[in-house]
Amino acid sequence: MKRDQWIVGIETSCDETAVAIIKNGREIAANVVASQIESHKRFGGVVPEIASRHHVEQITIVIEEALTQAKLSFAELDAIAVTEGPGLVGALLIGVNAAKALAFAHNKPLVPVHHIAGHIYANRLITELKFPLIALVVSGGHTELIYMKEHGHFEVIGETRDDAAGEAYDKVARTLNMPYPGGPHIDRLAQEGSPTIDLPRAWLEEGSYDFSFSGLKSAVINTVHNAEQRGELIAPEDLAASFQASVIEVLVRKTERAVAEYGVNQVLVAGGVAANKGLRAALKKAFADNDKVELVIPPLSLCTDNAAMIAAAGSVMFEKGIRAGLSLNANPGLDIEIYND
Repeated sequence: MKRDQWIVGIETSCDETAVAIIKNGREIAANVVASQIESHKRFGGVVPEIASRHHVEQITIVIEEALTQAKLSFAELDAIAVTEGPGLVGALLIGVNAAKALAFAHNKPLVPVHHIAGHIYANRLITELKFPLIALVVSGGHTELIYMKEHGHFEVIGETRDDAAGEAYDKVARTLNMPYPGGPHIDRLAQEGSPTIDLPRAWLEEGSYDFSFSGLKSAVINTVHNAEQRGELIAPEDLAASFQASVIEVLVRKTERAVAEYGVNQVLVAGGVAANKGLRAALKKAFADNDKVELVIPPLSLCTDNAAMIAAAGSVMFEKGIRAGLSLNANPGLDIEIYND
């Protein structure tokens, strides 16, 4: 009888100190997240030095809590998986060094994980992946379409050329004097308004799966400033709805086109912006009548940064034989295609 596999995941790429333990790559035994949002809110964004300091303070506590929740000891773990990158270098270093210390002290394999691979594999905690598939990754730092032909193989077919979608949401929220993080506030406000303001859609050159949201962000800012100069009032809910409609139309249309071209069995949605109600509704509508493609959207708890997704991805990398030595370093610009065969 096959023995259960236990993987611990450590995630400190930005402002969440997270540790989780996953059983057999699919079942969450523990998932602990220490959030720093309140510390960064007054600055309107994440301050790297403050984030790193909080990680130092929380990492040991969070590790111990995860083991307590899972009712496991280090001796029972099969491997230590950790986010190698991308992310804030100071924040990444805390997690990487904690993972190396645990791997050395308990003689466990050390498995490096790409942060975006983690977001994609959050979906495996909901259902088994069916290849080939397309993953739409939408977060504060990333907007990508990724084709996967098998476990652990990532081919980036489209990516943002400037601002990621989540970054544009935060900047538009700041323009509307909303607190950080701005994305959820824009999403809520958009539900109350109508997309009556004409804002651009950046389709780029024909056939491209790349994204660009910098022009849209600038158009929103200019719309607000021009209205202020003329003494006109713009309904913030209509501006939010118009901005969100522009973002969602581009994301959904490009995803639909990629699905048709690549002939996939599944569409996975990943990243913090996957929690956006407008995006979730639009994707469900777009694929409602497509009985050949399964749309998978993780629950809200698995959209934002967490360590369960890192452990889930780490389980796959562990089975593929991917290991890191104690020379492992944080890599803020890590390429997701690095581990492809």
